[in-house]
Amino acid sequence: MYSINMKARYQYRIYPTQQQQTQLAKLFGCCRVVWNDALAKCRTAEKLPSDAALQKSCITQAKNTEEREWLGEVSVIPLQQSIRDLGVAWKNFFDSLKGKRGGAKIKPPRFKKKSNRQTARFRRGGFSIKGKKVYLARIGNLKVHWSRPLPSEPSSVTVIKDRAGRYFLSFVVEIKPESIPAKAPSVGVDLGIKTFAVLSTGEKVKSPDYTKLNRKIRGEQRKLSRRQKGSKRRERTRLRLAKLKAMLRDKRKDFLHKLSTRLVLHYQVVCLEDLNVSGMVKNRKLARAISEAGWREFRTMCENKSAKYGRETRTISRWQPTSQYCCECNYRWGKLDLSIRELVCLGCGTLQDRDGNASRNIEAVGVGHTHNENWTGSGHKTSVGAIRVEPSTHLEDRQRKLNAC
Repeated sequence: MYSINMKARYQYRIYPTQQQQTQLAKLFGCCRVVWNDALAKCRTAEKLPSDAALQKSCITQAKNTEEREWLGEVSVIPLQQSIRDLGVAWKNFFDSLKGKRGGAKIKPPRFKKKSNRQTARFRRGGFSIKGKKVYLARIGNLKVHWSRPLPSEPSSVTVIKDRAGRYFLSFVVEIKPESIPAKAPSVGVDLGIKTFAVLSTGEKVKSPDYTKLNRKIRGEQRKLSRRQKGSKRRERTRLRLAKLKAMLRDKRKDFLHKLSTRLVLHYQVVCLEDLNVSGMVKNRKLARAISEAGWREFRTMCENKSAKYGRETRTISRWQPTSQYCCECNYRWGKLDLSIRELVCLGCGTLQDRDGNASRNIEAVGVGHTHNENWTGSGHKTSVGAIRVEPSTHLEDRQRKLNAC
């Protein structure tokens, strides 16, 4: 069911010297120019050129011209990788058009900008690990903050500079899935905004508070809009804004990593719901909160970690009416308004929490214990809709009817 070996990325923070930062900036610029030159040739050509032809024209022959002679000042390995990455980007685009690639349709490759995230990839022969430092061709030995050891010999390494000015090394290594016994068989997870996850066990996990960071980000964005383009003040403001966004991104990623790791290690099967995020973000009142939640990123983390630890992440259909029927007696009460958070089931009289009931239904459907299929069709909906009432009124009326009988 699971492959013997699987590839993973291990990312570490690096601290290059001022001279190394200059050399890395030159390397990033050369990779960006080679990518843009090759992309321009692809767009004007009648037939898509091969990688070998692009390497010959954009690297080998370009070095002999006065305009691109500085390409010879950096290692040729990351330049060749830029051409290969462009070929992979075109292949993914055409596969998406033909329907061979799953997911949403992707756009064709675009030109790279200097102000965006910069990368350069080295394969074997262009880098080596020497003790606690990493040697890169034409760059030198880089000081690395080893937060954890590498599990195996890396096959490639990517040098990254994000928009906040931080430098990273991303290694591609092979790992073997671990066999760790689970403490519980399964769990259902209902994702939300204010309460990020409600588990079928009754536990509620609140979302991190991004209010202060969002307030600072909006302030810096207003300042950036007033700065003159090309000025040093605009660049300083852009850097402050990028650092704030990086803090928010790191805070969300840290929260998602910890939660997904805890669920995957504790439960054998994690059941999630396939949410239509692209449709939800069209609601302008909830678009920011939905985008910040990171539901898709959380699902990807659960799937990757399940493959690593021998677990299973199951995603049920988005059309399953998990919020429309009781998890205790399978009585279907129909669609509910979002303002209704608790209700009393008309079938069994149980006080149900909306999200807790949905998480238990997600678990039941995910593990195969579905409810009565006769109640799922559109022609079998109940005529009595759910209304906002006090729970005590329902319980008293039900007890009065039982006593009368």
